[in-house]
Amino acid sequence: MGKTAFLFPGQGAQYLGMGKEIASNYESSKQIFNIANEALGFDIEQICNKDEQMLNKTEYTQPAILTATISILEAVKEHGLKADVVAGLSLGEYSALVANKALDFRDAVTLVRKRGKYMEEAVPNGKGSMAAVLGLKPEEVEKICSDVDGMVLPANYNCPGQIVIAGEVNALNIACEKLENAGARRVIKLNVSGPFHTPMLSSAAEKLSKELDNIVVNEIEIPYITNVTANYVNDFKDIKTLLTKQVVSPVRWEETINRMINDGVDTFVEIGPGKTLSAFMKKIDKTKTIINIQDLKSLNKLHT
Repeated sequence: MGKTAFLFPGQGAQYLGMGKEIASNYESSKQIFNIANEALGFDIEQICNKDEQMLNKTEYTQPAILTATISILEAVKEHGLKADVVAGLSLGEYSALVANKALDFRDAVTLVRKRGKYMEEAVPNGKGSMAAVLGLKPEEVEKICSDVDGMVLPANYNCPGQIVIAGEVNALNIACEKLENAGARRVIKLNVSGPFHTPMLSSAAEKLSKELDNIVVNEIEIPYITNVTANYVNDFKDIKTLLTKQVVSPVRWEETINRMINDGVDTFVEIGPGKTLSAFMKKIDKTKTIINIQDLKSLNKLHT
C-alpha cells in the first residue's frame, strides 16, 4: 500500500481570489479566514480577493497564502483525504506544521506576518535579488557562485534542472552571466523583494527566533520533512531552531521529495494556490500520482 504526501506552496503562488470559492462552500474553510482576520486585526479575505498590491507585499503575502492554504486543507479533510507525511516549500512549511498540529493556526498566521515583515526589512530595497537557473547541475551552479566575489549562492534546489540563486545584486548579475556562458538553458531574474534563504537575512532570522520563543510548539502528529535538512524532524523541540535556520538556509525541495519517494510515497497532493509544486513533481518523478487542489473544481475531482 502506497503512502500519500500533502505538499504546501510558498511565496509566489498567490493570486487574487485564492481560496474564495472553497471558503464560500465550506463552513470550516470560511472559519479559517475568520480566525485569521481576528488574529491579524485586519481583513485578510479582502486582501486575498481585491487588493493585488497588498497581496504582493511580503508582510501580507505570507499570512494570505497560509490562510488560503489552510482554508483549502479544511475542505480536503472533509473529503476524507489523509496524509502520511507533509512538507512545504519555504513559507509552505508553516502550512505543513499547522497540518500536523505542531503549530496552532492562530499562532502561525501572526508569526508568518512578522516573518514576512522581518524578511522585507532585512535587506534594503535594491541590494539583493534572486534568479532561477534552468538546465545546469547543482554542482555547476555551486561552483560558479563560489567563484564570484560578493555574496551569491543557491537558495532553492527545486527540481532537476531548476535551481534558484540569491544574493547581492552585483554578485548575482555576474553569476547570471557566468551561468549563461556555462550553458544554462535560461537564467530568469525573479520579481522578489530580497535575497531569501541566504545569510543576508540573518537579522530576520534573529528577530523570528525571538518571536518563536513566545509560540507553543506541539508534538508532531503527522511526520514532516524540513527544508533545512531534507529529512524528518523526529523531535518537536527542534522545530523552532529549524524554522530560524530556514530563513537563511537553502530550500532542499528535490531532496525532500526524493526522500518521500524512497519511503514509499506514491501520491503527492499539492494543497493551496498555484501549481508550482505539481510542476516540480513532474520533473522529479512523473510516474507518481500528482494531484493539485486549489479550487472547487479540483476539490470535487477527488471523488471522480
